[in-house]
Amino acid sequence: MELPNLTPAQRAVLASLVDCVLAGAPPSAESRAEYVGRCDRRLGALPPHRRAQVGLALQVLGSRIAVILANRGVRRFAQLGPAEQTACFAAWLESPLAPLRSASHAVRRLLLAVHYARPEVAAAIGYAGPLHLRTPQVSWEGPLPAAPAADALSLREPVARGDRVLPTVIAPDPLPRGVIPAVAMRADLHRTADVVVIGTGAGGAVTAARLAEAGFEVVMLESGAYRSRADFDEREAELTEQLYADGALRTTDDASVALVQGDTVGGSTAVNWMIMLRTPEYVLDQWGRESGVYGMSPREMTPVFERIEREVHASAVPEDAHSANNRIVLDGARALGWNVSTAQINAVNCVRCGFCGVGCRHDAKQSTLVTYIPRALVAGATLYASTHVDRIELRERDTGNGTPPLKRVHAVVADRSSGRPARSLTIDAPIVVVAGGAVGTPALLQRSGLGGGGVGQWLRLHPTTAIWGRYDRDIISSTGIPLSTMCDEHLRWRGTDYGFWIETPPMLPSFTAAAIPGFGQQHSALMASYNQLGVLIGLTRDGADRQRSSGRVRVNRRGETSITYALAPEDQRRVRASLSATAQLHFAAGAREVGTMHSAPIIVRSPREVSRLEEGSVGPNRIGLFSAHVNGTCRMGVDPSTSGATPEGERHGVRGLYISDGSLLPTALGVNPQETIMAVATVLAERMAMRHAGLGRH
Repeated sequence: MELPNLTPAQRAVLASLVDCVLAGAPPSAESRAEYVGRCDRRLGALPPHRRAQVGLALQVLGSRIAVILANRGVRRFAQLGPAEQTACFAAWLESPLAPLRSASHAVRRLLLAVHYARPEVAAAIGYAGPLHLRTPQVSWEGPLPAAPAADALSLREPVARGDRVLPTVIAPDPLPRGVIPAVAMRADLHRTADVVVIGTGAGGAVTAARLAEAGFEVVMLESGAYRSRADFDEREAELTEQLYADGALRTTDDASVALVQGDTVGGSTAVNWMIMLRTPEYVLDQWGRESGVYGMSPREMTPVFERIEREVHASAVPEDAHSANNRIVLDGARALGWNVSTAQINAVNCVRCGFCGVGCRHDAKQSTLVTYIPRALVAGATLYASTHVDRIELRERDTGNGTPPLKRVHAVVADRSSGRPARSLTIDAPIVVVAGGAVGTPALLQRSGLGGGGVGQWLRLHPTTAIWGRYDRDIISSTGIPLSTMCDEHLRWRGTDYGFWIETPPMLPSFTAAAIPGFGQQHSALMASYNQLGVLIGLTRDGADRQRSSGRVRVNRRGETSITYALAPEDQRRVRASLSATAQLHFAAGAREVGTMHSAPIIVRSPREVSRLEEGSVGPNRIGLFSAHVNGTCRMGVDPSTSGATPEGERHGVRGLYISDGSLLPTALGVNPQETIMAVATVLAERMAMRHAGLGRH
């Protein structure tokens, strides 16, 4: 039996907020108590200290002082009338007191995400549901028409063509040899290996495959569970909880930036939107010039990028395969004369179902789950899933000889859904590669007493906000290839190397409800236009204030992970500029009105008004920000005081301890990072293999 995460008093406060936040929303078939119970269970994926923060937020909102601060009298929120509650909650969202803003926004997002996850609520706003349970309804979902026979041999496309029946049920695949799920761990285990790789995303899986194929005995450890296509049943709410870090509720400490990171075998590659973009040449040049990175010049990286693209089957999306949302970017940019391109995606026979963000049931997405991890397993590697690494212990003193000192990795193997007791896994190895992402990697190093210097500093997020546009035609951004275009007209904004670019996100109901600003009738009216909303995102290359660390990840004395981030002034300028530029794209594509993600959205109905969008605050919890590109925090560099690893990817001062994930990137990229991380991991893994060639056992 699951224990509640909230106290009865906190649940009562949550219940008192429901009518206000969900006013005008389609009704749910469940009772109020069942709904509050689902909200409570949703919090179970959070770390204990984060759950406690949500509980504290509810206590604050349920107090008289919160109502007093909103100038609504001295009663509690539950005692106010409907109009007073609306005014009170609106005041909280816009409060000059940051903790009150943070509390109200966190609770608002929770209530909306949980409500719109209900099938009957999603259906009421026009959501058609999973494609494998119905026939295609628009031209941008399902396989493309068959190509003419003359073109069939020359055609190299990522999208399926011709008549193809999508199975409603997929039988589970046999567990691959070498994969050890938590339920298979019958007892504690102590073993050895040549290499331990912690994490199976774009960096960890590539590193594991390269080293296993070079003859090293490799053990992969992944905190998330092992899932295959049969598990990806396209249920948004359940899968987001299962596949994302903190059940998709991870945010910065102040809840001002939502952090979207995978927590499953395959990491974020299993849930991303498939776009493959090479590191801009000027960024690679900057790494060499400012951080001492070598062997990664544009000329040297070109064949590496080509190799990665072949291995993950990256190819351009055909012109007739774009969704209506992506056509906004293409058609709008072309009308404005802006740079725009069709993207390469890592897919084979994609059926354009729109569920890339919750795992691919068709095995079309060429994530590490179906590429590099199987390669590592075939080469003899072992993978332990649902395995949380607690710390790394240095077992030997570094004598300076050819062999790195022995390290001991302490991990706990546990599957909450199985009910089996947790088991301990201890592995001794001379080489350990940490690839837990830009939050997990610095946190593990700090828990292990291996932090300091640049570890945890220089967090870069490509801070992202959205502009929605309402159209007089269906956009239906819940289906089709989520991301198949990119506008980089402003990537080098005003002649600098720091700018922003424009893309599209997939907008499934629960995600959309949490992301769309406002509450009550205003929010419900916007959700009622769900199928007519086009949503574009502006992503900023942060770090324009070159010597300023905008964010950090640190572990406190209680072992709790803290994530802080604030937009530096130069980054704020670029985020503001992205708002008006993105709105121009919408209007050029035919939108009748556009709006921001501010707490009180700024809405304009003419291209002449778009400059107004830059007038709103971009401060914490003033505008909706998120990031799926969580990087930095252990960046490569020659100075240990400002970097976490050497240009070889090795932790400063600890031979044989390497880092290989997005935390290693010296700067923000200005493009989606998947291909960069894979390419950097390839370069560094092959250097490791040469440096430690004597360790390979087979």
